[in-house]
Amino acid sequence: MAAVMVTGVPGAGKSTALRNLFGATQDAVQPVVGQDGAVLLDSGHARNWWAPRLGAIPYPLWLPIVHITHFLRIRAALYTVNGPVVIHDCGTRQWARRLVAMWARGAGRQVHMIMIDAPAEAALAGQISRGREIIGLSFTVHCVKWRRLVDSVATGKKPRPAPTSVVILDRAAVTELCQVSFAA
Repeated sequence: MAAVMVTGVPGAGKSTALRNLFGATQDAVQPVVGQDGAVLLDSGHARNWWAPRLGAIPYPLWLPIVHITHFLRIRAALYTVNGPVVIHDCGTRQWARRLVAMWARGAGRQVHMIMIDAPAEAALAGQISRGREIIGLSFTVHCVKWRRLVDSVATGKKPRPAPTSVVILDRAAVTELCQVSFAA
C-alpha cells in the first residue's frame, strides 16, 4: 500500500489539483474517498470542519488546531484505510515528512512524493485568488526551504526521510493531469 505526499509551497496548486483528480469539493470537511478507494487528506478539509466553530477568531490563531486535526487524520488513515492514502502537505517541514514516514512505515506503507514546483510569484497569485495569503515572512521561509528541497532532488538526492519515489512536476504538468491510478 502507498502513502503519497503531494507537496508544494502554499498556493502552488496542491488543493486544486487534488480536487480535480479526486472529485472533492472546495467545501469538503472530511477526507475524500476516490473511485479506486484512495483516500485524500487535504488540510483544507480540517480548516473547513473548524470554520463554523472558530470562524469568528482570526485564522492565524486557530491554524495550529487545523494542523493538529490534519495530522491526526493522516495518522488514522495510514493505519486504517485499506487503499492508498494521498496526503496534502507543503513538504517544507522536515518534521512533518518524518512524522508521516514513521507512521507510514508503522502501517506497512511505502511513501511516494509528488512535488509541485511553482514559482513563488505564481504561488502568491494562487494564494491571492483563493483569498488566503500566507504572512510574508512565513511564505518567504517556505519558498527558501522549497527551493533547497527541489534543487537537492533535481541533483538526484532524495529528501530526508527518503521516499520510495519522488517526482517533480511544474504547474502546467499538474494542470494537465486528468486522473490518477494506483495500479501496479
